[in-house]
Amino acid sequence: MSQDPVRDDLLRHNEEYRRLDEQHHEYETRLNTLTQKAVLTDEEQVEEITIKKKKLQVKDRMQAIARQVREGAVHP
Repeated sequence: MSQDPVRDDLLRHNEEYRRLDEQHHEYETRLNTLTQKAVLTDEEQVEEITIKKKKLQVKDRMQAIARQVREGAVHP
């Protein structure tokens, strides 16, 4: 478990948050694969930029969900 009890609760009880977390990890794994390459093709460079943007969008949404729960707007 992490040091964030809200995140842990969301991972257990919020399907959207859990799906976003899985997507975030998939993006992270693909980015790690790309960054280990010495040289990226043009297509891989575009993919890297696209994945970084998508990963940030997912993270922003996860943070918004957590913020709503912390503020009591919604329950996990």
